[in-house]
Amino acid sequence: MVLRSGGHGPAAARNTGIQAVASPWTAFLDDDVQVGPHWCDQLIQDLAEARAHTMALDVTSPLQVIEAVAAEVFARFGRVDYLLNAAGYILQGAVEEVSPQEVYNVFNTNVFGALNTIRSFLPRMREQEVGAGAVRATVATFGSLGSWQCGADWSIYAMTKHACSALGESLAHELAPFGIRATAIEPGYFRTGFLNAGTQANAALQLPVYNDEATPTGQFRKIVSQIDGNQPGDVVRGCRVIVDVLTGTGIAQGRQLPVRIALGSDCEKTIREECAAAVSIMDEWKDVIRSTDYPKGQ
Repeated sequence: MVLRSGGHGPAAARNTGIQAVASPWTAFLDDDVQVGPHWCDQLIQDLAEARAHTMALDVTSPLQVIEAVAAEVFARFGRVDYLLNAAGYILQGAVEEVSPQEVYNVFNTNVFGALNTIRSFLPRMREQEVGAGAVRATVATFGSLGSWQCGADWSIYAMTKHACSALGESLAHELAPFGIRATAIEPGYFRTGFLNAGTQANAALQLPVYNDEATPTGQFRKIVSQIDGNQPGDVVRGCRVIVDVLTGTGIAQGRQLPVRIALGSDCEKTIREECAAAVSIMDEWKDVIRSTDYPKGQ
């Protein structure tokens, strides 16, 4: 069973993603798949034609609505083995440009939508019987390279991705006693329609000072269109890795589920650089950092 998430308002075309997969896990990937702005619609149609059960879910719906969808899923299928929270979009705009409503909208999809979906499914997931490998279920959130790196013009998006990765990592600890695994999937730049001009959300307010290409914000706005269509990540290969890692099969056979699943050489490079930079700061400022402790023995 696959839930297709949808949205409304300014992010209606962007709140798409596979939200839940019930037992048994079924996935098929076509090497010739064309990934674009409407790829999710096509994927859901392909799954339906392959006799998968699909349902609609607006992750920005009130909690009671999402709870009702969860109840229907369990009534029809009995259990959920994999709960994936992939709905999300990018809001571009400097902090000074984005409105409170625009910020709320992206958090409502990227963060609150995942939070409410997980909250709605967990009670029954905790009660279902343990499956293969003594695992009751698996929950995954979607962070990204932006969970580690921040930048001009996409600060709000980075905030949401940090939150999603923090949620996945926290759930790994919180749900372990119940035999439920959790992880955060963190892709780098993949060649999807995510950065297409018709897919991005841009702040309604555009201040000339931030369009200046002498600023980091202006520079990013110039190069983002050049990145689109030239991302290093292959969606099909990435999806195969996700399936293998979540199910412990294929290349992940015999390995434990990591708390974070980084995808793409660009994401690996970013994480290594950010970790090295953090350690460097700790080394440079360790005397100041440690000076705030009580003296030993007090």
